[in-house]
Order: sequence, then C-alpha cells, then structure tokens
Amino acid sequence: MLETANVPNNQNDESKRLGDFGFAGDDHVIPFEVGPLDARGRVVALGPLLDSILGRHDYPEPVARLLAEAALVAVLLGSSLKFEGKFILQTRTDGPVDMLVADFSTPGSLRAYARFDADRLEALVAAGETGSETLLGNGVLALTIDQGEYTQRYQGIVELNGTTLQEAAHTYFRQSEQIPTEIRLQVARLVRPGQGEVWRAGGLIAQFLPESPERMRTGDLHGGDGAPDVEEQVDDAWREVQALASTIEPAELIDPTIEPERLLYRLFHEHGVRVFPGTPVADECSCSRERIRGILEGFSAEEIVESTEDGKISVACEFCSKSYEFDAAEFFKAN
Repeated sequence: MLETANVPNNQNDESKRLGDFGFAGDDHVIPFEVGPLDARGRVVALGPLLDSILGRHDYPEPVARLLAEAALVAVLLGSSLKFEGKFILQTRTDGPVDMLVADFSTPGSLRAYARFDADRLEALVAAGETGSETLLGNGVLALTIDQGEYTQRYQGIVELNGTTLQEAAHTYFRQSEQIPTEIRLQVARLVRPGQGEVWRAGGLIAQFLPESPERMRTGDLHGGDGAPDVEEQVDDAWREVQALASTIEPAELIDPTIEPERLLYRLFHEHGVRVFPGTPVADECSCSRERIRGILEGFSAEEIVESTEDGKISVACEFCSKSYEFDAAEFFKAN
C-alpha cells in the first residue's frame, strides 16, 4: 500500500496522480515513512540539475562520478534540516581527487565542485584504477551543519581510509548520530534520445526511529565488553528495513522510468508506505558581486597587490564558474 500525505497534484499537470510517470519528477527530494517498521527516510533522483553542475565544470568522468555521489549525500542529509541553514560535505584527502565540496542550502539549493591532480588522475585512469577508494585515498570527510552567522557550527568528522562515500556516510551515522541508517547511492551517464549523454544519480536514505530509544540499539553500535551478540541487538523491524533496502538494484535508482514513489512502493508496499510532498532542488549558487567585494575589503594592502593584475582583480567562483572583475584602486582607498 502507498499512502499520500497531503500530496498536491503536480503543478505542471494537474491530471497526474501519485505513481504516474513524472509526478514528482527529477530533482525533488521525496520524504517517506513506513510506520509498521518505524522507518523514515528520503529518496531523490537527480537529473537536469546534476547534468548542469557537472557539464559546467567538464570534469573527467571519474571525478564527475565522485562529485555526483557527494552531491547525493549532501541532498539526502541536508534536506532533513528543519531550519534555514546549510549542510556542507567536504573531503580532504591525499588522493588524486583531494577535495570534494557539496553545499546544500535549505530548502533546496545545491552547488558543488571538485579539485584534482590531472597528472595523477591520468596515470590511474591509464592503469584502470578508478575506484573511489583509490581516487580519494586517505583523509577525512567533514559533514557540517551551519545555522547562520550568530550560531555555532556542528561538524562531524569521518576518516576516509580506503572507504567509499557511502560507507563513510554509514560510519557518520553510526558514530556521530547513533541512528541506525541505510544509504544507497548510484550514479550513471546515460544516453537519452535527442539529448546525447546526460548525468543521472539516485539515492535513498532510511533510518530506524522507533518511539522507544532502547529499540534503536543495533549491531552497528559497539556495546563494549560483554555486549550482547549482534543478532540479539538488531531489532526485527530494522532488520526487515535492511533486508528490503538490500534488494534495490543499482539500475532502479537511476532509471528515468522509475519514479521515486514507484521505487518506494516496490520496496515497502507490503507494510504500507506513506509518501510526503516533495521539495525541489535547484542548481543555485550563493555567490554575488557584493559578497566577493566584502571579502576583498577584508584583504590587507599587501594581499590586494598580490591579487592585482593590470589594475584589476579577477575572481572566479569555484562552484558556478561565474567571473567577477574589480578595479583594484577602490580597495586601496578602503585600506
């Protein structure tokens, strides 16, 4: 059974009903709840938004795939925020792709970029070693929640030592949040008629949130010496959620003919799944001429000189690639 929770018809076509092709559409986060299993979560399919971000940067395919995974994690986790703020995913590693940044601003703005060593990457591609563990190497994954200028940031740090982003996200919830969590990610470059090759990604997060805190103890949480066996710790309801999530085929997450709500129905119809209104996610950058001017006004005279070429200061946003140019003289006056 699939139940809607005050779900309006699609704004673009009021004849569409839940489950119809194109109801929620791409680039929407769909929250859901499976009451009998005490599970809640979100599912998302990124299409044009992701293709726009990756196409703008024109990264090599292995880098683009990693950044797409980072974007998925940022959207799945950031869309849970109930306040105005940001969720920032950032990696810092010693691999050829030494930095990934995905920045999600509520209610639904995403921007992302990657930094990589072209020579090291080329060598690994030639050797056929393009697994995410190799490309990332060793380092850390930082997950930051920023509620604004006058609040303290919350940050969780997870080691990246030969692990994937999906595995690192599981570790984050196991260690920092202590919420039993399942995450599934998939990225692909598809050939669409009339569009050529396009990027697409899909992801699902499911969490065990029973009313009784004692039921949240699972085998994922280390109980120390004398802890019960793993089988004794895992709640039957959560075991069922894990089993159902494991049946997701990678193709189901990125197939444009499988709507998110259809996927949820396939997984949980026997228990009954409640689907909530989706939130659109847009390719939007928060950079502006005024923001960059404010940063430059904080530069010392020496830093202004170092940044000046032919009397001009040129700044390019790493996220959206937009360029800004300023007359250096106005900043000398300010300093």
